[in-house]
Amino acid sequence: MTGGQLGFGFDEDALVPAAQAAPAKARKPRAAKAVATPPAVLAVPAVVGAGPEAMALALERHPDYRVLRRLVPAMEFPHTPQGPVAQVVILDTETTGLDASRDQIMELALLRIQVDTRTGLATGPVQVYDGLRDPGMPVPKVAREITGITDEMLAGQTLDMARVGSLLEGVDLVIAHNAGFDRPFVEGLIPGAQALNWACSFADIDWTAAGHSSAKLSYLASELGWFYDAHRAEMDCHALLAVLLAGLPGQGVNGLAHLLSTARLPSYRLQATGAPFAAKELLKNRGYRWDSTAKVWHTRLGGDAALQAECEWLQRDVYGGRAARLAWERYDATSRYSGRAGTPGWAQLNS
Repeated sequence: MTGGQLGFGFDEDALVPAAQAAPAKARKPRAAKAVATPPAVLAVPAVVGAGPEAMALALERHPDYRVLRRLVPAMEFPHTPQGPVAQVVILDTETTGLDASRDQIMELALLRIQVDTRTGLATGPVQVYDGLRDPGMPVPKVAREITGITDEMLAGQTLDMARVGSLLEGVDLVIAHNAGFDRPFVEGLIPGAQALNWACSFADIDWTAAGHSSAKLSYLASELGWFYDAHRAEMDCHALLAVLLAGLPGQGVNGLAHLLSTARLPSYRLQATGAPFAAKELLKNRGYRWDSTAKVWHTRLGGDAALQAECEWLQRDVYGGRAARLAWERYDATSRYSGRAGTPGWAQLNS
């Protein structure tokens, strides 16, 4: 380490042999110093010799401590359905990079579960597939560091496409935590996935409204008291399932029920066509993004009511009551997050 030496707080006189040490000088007595009050001792039951879980439970009873437990994947759910059952696949990929047009999937994992549509609870066994795939290219350093997947692990590996196909067959909804990333990769490998209904647990749930400061999966899991080995596809799927089974505060449903419900609704990409330059900050603060190619501000909205409300806001606060013709694209669960264009349309704002 460069710079000055580290001071470790040793008494250097104590390092000199006793025969060489200088005689100690008489010292005047010093006034007693005030002693700081020691911090309160953790008031928990005695756990000496107890197992880790007993110690964790003892810590949990103290307000100054939080305990994280390793997430144990659930492979069976005893819940008895109270309504119709939906077939849901939770999916995750690990890839060589971020660009689906040139990068490749090197790990694919799927969990197929049955979900009681009335309660959002999983029922019955969990079907699991996790496979590695030789991408036909060296694993870039950044992907290797994030995932721990090496060229040696992937050499000669292929996915069991028959198994993957059986898990996707007849599925009502595929859920990924950032479907805008995973879906194009999966469709490049499995063209039939284009016809499936997709949902994004990252974007389709308002995690801020649910009391979270981040939508990152590892953060959401930790808020529920779990940690896990992230950035491997199967464990990411198990973590997402656990997070989605938890209730969403203030919404009366869990994440699975919410996604099954919202997947049936259309969504829109609305362009603030011809918005005045002076409205730049107003649009940005409302969540609009700038499309540098089309030279237009745009946003995404869920449902017809949200589109109508947004058009009314734009006419009042952005266009100042003037007439405007706004372009939008309509998406459903088969096209959402695919990267393909939606069905085009126009919203006419009259003065």
